[in-house]
Amino acid sequence: MSLAVALSAIFLLFFTSPAAAQPPKPRNFSAFSISQSPWRPTQNLILLSPNSLFAAGFRPLPNDSNLFVFSVWYFNISTHNIVWSANRPSPLNRSAALIITATGHLLLDNGSGRNLWPSNSVSANPNSTQLILRNDGDLIYGTWESFQFPTNTILPNQTFNGTTIVSNNGKYSFANSANLTFGTERYWWTDNPFKNFENTGQINRDNQNAIYPSDFNSTRLRKLVVDDDGNLKIFSFNPNSPRWDVVWQAHVELCHILDTCGPNSVCMSGGSYNSTYCVCAPGFSPDPRGGARQGCRRKLNISNKPKFLQLDFVNFRGGVKQISLQTPNISVCQADCLKNSSCVGYTFSFDGSAQCVLQLDILLNGLWSPGMKIAAFVKVDNSETDRSNFTGMMYKLQTTCPVHISLRPPPENKDNTTRNILIIVTIFIAELISGAVFFCAFLKRFIKYRDMARTLGLESLPAGGPKRFSYEELKIATNDFSHCVGTGGFGKVFKGELPDKRVVAVKCLKNVSGGDGDFWAEVTIIARMHHLNLLRLWGFCAAKGQRMLVYEYIPNGSLDKFLFVKPPPSDSTDGENPLLDWGIRYRIAIGVARAIAYLHEECLEWVLHRDIKPENILLDNDFCPKLSDFGLSKLKKNDETAVSMSRIRGTPGYVAPELVKLGSNSITTKADVYSFGMVLLEIISGTRNFDTKGSMVESAFWYFPSWAFEKAFVEEKIEEILDRRIRNQYDRGAHFAIVNRMLQTAIWCLQNEPEKRPAMGKVVKMLEGKLEIPLPEKPSIYFLSEGQEGPKLPIALVDSIDSMDSDFGRAEHCSTRQSFG
Repeated sequence: MSLAVALSAIFLLFFTSPAAAQPPKPRNFSAFSISQSPWRPTQNLILLSPNSLFAAGFRPLPNDSNLFVFSVWYFNISTHNIVWSANRPSPLNRSAALIITATGHLLLDNGSGRNLWPSNSVSANPNSTQLILRNDGDLIYGTWESFQFPTNTILPNQTFNGTTIVSNNGKYSFANSANLTFGTERYWWTDNPFKNFENTGQINRDNQNAIYPSDFNSTRLRKLVVDDDGNLKIFSFNPNSPRWDVVWQAHVELCHILDTCGPNSVCMSGGSYNSTYCVCAPGFSPDPRGGARQGCRRKLNISNKPKFLQLDFVNFRGGVKQISLQTPNISVCQADCLKNSSCVGYTFSFDGSAQCVLQLDILLNGLWSPGMKIAAFVKVDNSETDRSNFTGMMYKLQTTCPVHISLRPPPENKDNTTRNILIIVTIFIAELISGAVFFCAFLKRFIKYRDMARTLGLESLPAGGPKRFSYEELKIATNDFSHCVGTGGFGKVFKGELPDKRVVAVKCLKNVSGGDGDFWAEVTIIARMHHLNLLRLWGFCAAKGQRMLVYEYIPNGSLDKFLFVKPPPSDSTDGENPLLDWGIRYRIAIGVARAIAYLHEECLEWVLHRDIKPENILLDNDFCPKLSDFGLSKLKKNDETAVSMSRIRGTPGYVAPELVKLGSNSITTKADVYSFGMVLLEIISGTRNFDTKGSMVESAFWYFPSWAFEKAFVEEKIEEILDRRIRNQYDRGAHFAIVNRMLQTAIWCLQNEPEKRPAMGKVVKMLEGKLEIPLPEKPSIYFLSEGQEGPKLPIALVDSIDSMDSDFGRAEHCSTRQSFG
């Protein structure tokens, strides 16, 4: 018996012995050469990189210790640490071996002579060439490198060069460094392929517009992975948890990823970040083997008399199982589906394009999103009793009332002009009377059903809308409204916990206008606004004269507590909030800009915020910003007895100049742009906009944007604008680009004339570096009201006058943890 066989037998006996409570610690070496060949799974050997960060060797499968995969992994991490595999689809048994032959060929023998190494022609000088593992995780033998044959992971310092990586389950691919695909179908792509992945987490692309993760520039271990859920993600290892955190991902809405749910089902957002669930289309039941996520089966076979069930805001993306048609209207689209025996449903676009898509044989990749102007129509048997839960799209009601009247021919040789006029007038009067009668009947029935809907609480509440809570439920959840966490212009906020253990923030509104129907309609609109950077509304209460909104609870509180330092009270036990570095501040600025752009340009309902300030920007545990109090301005009751100036809503220092001009009563999206610009300037400086900076100008005439412009673009002393607490962390080489971009964008947003300010969609591109930003003009402290002559007034003075008005909603915080004011 040879020495190698004897050693293998000893190791096998040790592993199978009942007395072996723990597997032996593996032996490591720095290079594998021909003198150590063959290398078998039973030898318990690992190849270490010089910095001991990576290891390579045979790894047993988690569910079968007798099968092995030759892999490279992070050596000092115990979970999800594999970054490369040689034979992932074909695990090896104990008789396999890694061999360097006498001719210098590197082979991974599966025990039967078949080579499973990623390349069959790996060869070098057998006497001088060794298999080594570099500090960056690259496995090298001669001219062969594992970085040239990636599996599902790209490591820092690894170039792409049109590389394709595949998820572990084999379903999804990131092809040519640009496209996420399921099979041959693309569901995410970029026109600028990825070039390389840096240690800072930055991904460079062909157009120089890099991708930055949320923890950009921190010293953490990272990896770019095509996950088994189909998303392309950057993972960052958090040593404090310890766990891998997702710091960037290609798709924010996971339901857009193909094959997330099975056939004949619809993917829904799970109500929290990175969660989904699947429901069956009406007329279908879940697969008993795995539920709706595995697919759904038809309940009743379709007979010769089918019907269609409407699913609003639902789209099916069947790929080759679809036929796209251009039809004049929805009736023609439905007729085309009825004529095709393979058609099981169709989708129709209500965006004016009249796009009709027939679904053949099966309904694939169903997706529900309230932002889509599409409805799906599922073909079911006429006896099917299921009803659609996907409702809510508005339709135009078209009614006709034909009147058939026949007239006898007039007698010959008579002048019938007078009689004809009388007949025409009589017909016209009859049509008016008939129309009035039909309208009264319709109005009477409409009022009857409207009152019934209001009584039952059904008006303006489509399926999938916000949950309606009773007053008693919220009273119990908030412990009789005992834990107040904030007070603002819209009312007090109380912390609570629902029976399902979700922590919520309950806002008790005051001075709410309109009746129950108007309130429910506005709440439904707010609940339909889904964005990563908007505070999520979970429900509402309209009972016992109370108007309450139930939001997700954000424990970190609002942005102002991190930006503006105030001396804590003598009896305070709270610790000081952590300082926000430049990367986090840049991420907060982009997140808030994207949220406002969504409200201005992407919602079905055009929304003005009207009170953008740091107190209305909340930060979650990962410092992802959440904009609050959006959509509430319509609920606020106007004080009809107050002067016109007092009816202007907002917070002093953040209100656009055109809104405080005497006689100005118009408001546009550019008012929100001005408020965002002021907040962006405060994020850079860490100072309230009405706090002077040691200027020699009198405080009543001191204007923050003018001061910042002078320092940055005239005196070129940008460091004097920066937050003094982290000014020493400012590295001109690393931070100048993002800080200068934020500063230029802020000054453009703060232009006096609204038409000079950019739209929020353009502001997002300016912050992301997708647009070249020209040098802005200097904002002025003075303005003239429209159509009037007279002295110019400083904005600071007008704000000081308006600050006495109660409609601005001065916040009186009752807790240091959260504010909705």
